[in-house]
Amino acid sequence: MISTETASIVINSMTQELTLNLAQASVKTYPVSTSKYGLGELSGSFCTPRGKHIIRAKIGQGVPVKGVFIGRRFTQEIYSPELASAHPDRDWILTRILWLSGMEPGFNRLGKVDTMRRYIYIHGTPETEPLGYPASHGCVRMSNQDILELFDRVEPGCLVNIV
Repeated sequence: MISTETASIVINSMTQELTLNLAQASVKTYPVSTSKYGLGELSGSFCTPRGKHIIRAKIGQGVPVKGVFIGRRFTQEIYSPELASAHPDRDWILTRILWLSGMEPGFNRLGKVDTMRRYIYIHGTPETEPLGYPASHGCVRMSNQDILELFDRVEPGCLVNIV
């Protein structure tokens, strides 16, 4: 387990990469997908919020790989092509959730720009969804295997900077 005092995450929207850092050194870089609507903080924009955040909560410990979440609750469903066909309009949140909270009042915290109230997460996504390309509805998507690995390496309070 990595200490939250030295661990940090940088999400680079230009390269569509998430980098886990330990004591200022890069430990691992993962492909991600940020919002297809670009970067922005306003509630209802479906943009990925910029700036300094923390992991407020880790959700999904023990949920099976590809376990489906709605409203941060495991639905007892496991993602499959058949389930996707039955629910073509769902924005799939799978496997694990790292719920983000902004740290910059007036920019990404409080009021109409509050990252946590916007329900912005780092989460798993179906393998059919592109990574390395902006395609999400505001959250940061990762492969299911990558979110499993990251989830086990960070704790609430870990710093997350979205640039």
